[in-house]
Amino acid sequence: MKKAIISVSDKTNLLDFAKGLTENGFEIISTGGTQKYLNENGIETISIEEVTDFPEILDGRVKTLHPKVHGGILAKRDNDDHLATLKELNIDLIDLVCVNLYPFKKTVTDESKTNSEIIEQIDIGGPSMLRSAAKNYQDVTVVTDQSDYEVVLDQIKKDGHTSLELRQRLAAKVFQKTAAYDALISSYFNSQINQPAPQNLTLTYNLIDEMRYGENSQQKAWFYEDVVPKKFSICQAKQLHGKKLSFNNIKDADAALRIIREFDGPTAVGLKHMNPCGIGKGETIEEAWDQAYLGDPVSIFGGIVALNRPVDVKTAEKLHKLFLEIIIAPSYDDDAYEILAKKKNLRLLTVDFERKDEPVRNETVSVMGGLLVQEQDFLADDVKDWKVVTKKQPTPEQLKTMEFAWKAVKFVKSNAILVANPQRTLGVGAGQPNRIDAVKIAIEHAQKYIDDECVLASDAFFPMNDSVEYAAKHGIKLIVQPGGSIRDQDSIDMADKYGIAMVMTGRRHFRH
Repeated sequence: MKKAIISVSDKTNLLDFAKGLTENGFEIISTGGTQKYLNENGIETISIEEVTDFPEILDGRVKTLHPKVHGGILAKRDNDDHLATLKELNIDLIDLVCVNLYPFKKTVTDESKTNSEIIEQIDIGGPSMLRSAAKNYQDVTVVTDQSDYEVVLDQIKKDGHTSLELRQRLAAKVFQKTAAYDALISSYFNSQINQPAPQNLTLTYNLIDEMRYGENSQQKAWFYEDVVPKKFSICQAKQLHGKKLSFNNIKDADAALRIIREFDGPTAVGLKHMNPCGIGKGETIEEAWDQAYLGDPVSIFGGIVALNRPVDVKTAEKLHKLFLEIIIAPSYDDDAYEILAKKKNLRLLTVDFERKDEPVRNETVSVMGGLLVQEQDFLADDVKDWKVVTKKQPTPEQLKTMEFAWKAVKFVKSNAILVANPQRTLGVGAGQPNRIDAVKIAIEHAQKYIDDECVLASDAFFPMNDSVEYAAKHGIKLIVQPGGSIRDQDSIDMADKYGIAMVMTGRRHFRH
């Protein structure tokens, strides 16, 4: 009679699967809680102790790590020496292994769990049996995903066994699962010893979706999520309406969330091609949107909008008038949703803004043949640490505008220049090969709104004083920049010449 080992922590759909196996000639060997569960539900099992002739020991830490288990799994059926060894040692063949692992991820993400409780959820016997069965997929069926129960049973019912093709696919899934499991454990240990840069980096993600295409139609693409999900992320966003998100939509939405996360008061962000085209704030979300829209009413066409307050009717009516790809908000009032949902393709997403400050994994960027890893640029800049380097001193209110502009320019592609007033961004110069061109672009967009309260923010230092001179000649009276150039004094002197108040933050915010 064929034998199957079943030992699972997650018992979803298990009864039908186990019953199907017994109805098709399998004896079931089981362990601990799984055996109790099956027996209580009328499915006869053989205990692992009966197979090994050895009791579970060390509070269940050792129960399946035994030659009579792994010998029965790993023996090659077409190898006479293997079969003779099993006969001599009275070891039965095991034809199917059904195992899912201790819930380490659930435990490690539970803040109430102690280190000792987390360690106990590191599965040893389960991965060992899975790896043995997967290695011997030529002869053994290995099941670690409940979604595979049905196809395995269907083939057994039809043919009396599973196909080699299916067994190989299931084996590949096992090694994916165990690799991800080990990566999560490794990440936990690295965090415990404060090891930010391990010698070998193994990242693990879960597939969310296969995209229609990538950045361009000729590129295939897939969407993966961190194995430990982050609530404030595009991965966990809930789509209420509209067509499926594209590869570029997801990148833009992520960029918008990174920006909106920086602001606490009612704020609206308009974004296009991963650069903000308008950031506005107000007493209400409607006022914030009005300001963001004024920031660049041309570029927002076909862009996306992120709002950090629920969308009300008045705001929805204004958004409805525009062609937008995506709107992201904490929620939508019922009437506001009805208005926006009239556009069948407009994607309406909600995100948990209460979790915007949760820790996130380091960010990664692929390069040919490798990977760059860095911490995310979360460091909050404290105005108290800034240095006024000019004769002209900014007022407290002007410093607040500088702070707003500094937060905003942080998310503009370098070289980045941004002009803002106390309520909104006025002009953005993004991604230019030289800084003076970025200055010209930002000022051109902002020109008709520039007054004495406008701030020009630069994500990195001015290499020469030409940017300061150009800004001064176009009405800029306030500049915030990190400083750090060997020619800083030239820029300071130019600012003094034109009566500009310049502040240096001491920290740049490149975004490549």
